[in-house]
Amino acid sequence: MKPLLVLASSSPFRRMLMDNAGLTFETRAASIDERAIEAALADDATPDNVAMELARAKALDVSRDLQGALVLGSDQTMSLGERVYHKPKDLDEAKRHLLSLSENTHRLNSAIALAQDDRIIWEHVSHAELTVRPLSESFVERYIQRCGDKLLGSVGAYQLEGEGIQLFSEIRGDYFTILGLPLLPLLGKLRELGAIDG
Repeated sequence: MKPLLVLASSSPFRRMLMDNAGLTFETRAASIDERAIEAALADDATPDNVAMELARAKALDVSRDLQGALVLGSDQTMSLGERVYHKPKDLDEAKRHLLSLSENTHRLNSAIALAQDDRIIWEHVSHAELTVRPLSESFVERYIQRCGDKLLGSVGAYQLEGEGIQLFSEIRGDYFTILGLPLLPLLGKLRELGAIDG
């Protein structure tokens, strides 16, 4: 009998990706303090480590109540050098984020972790590198006016699957990593575990 697969997230994008891949799963949002976990990393708070620690924490939080289930935790950080970005608090911060990315290549760091019976059994980090074309302040203001508050749900204040694609001159990495759920390594591990048809 295949174990129950649970996505420890309320993200509609991650849910959509798993649905589209034909996975049977439940969703349960984790209840963790992301900024406290990040702060506890102190000097080890690299973009990869932050994403992985948050993915682990989400998977473990939900796993504690679900004996035998495979619980998937995921998180994504965005980094420009060693600077780690978070979702903008408001549209002014979104504007500052976008202007800081102009003419730079930033990295999306997408971590996933599988927990079972309150222990991590597998984890993985994938990367994508995105180069933003030169952006004028007036263009960014018009872009924010058109897209509005939905930009606050994206760590980079862009949504690549929508009008945000116009911000880029080059993208290296797979679509699933960019959306925050590296599906190919996940599907490979689920097949290896016998959780999905192989």
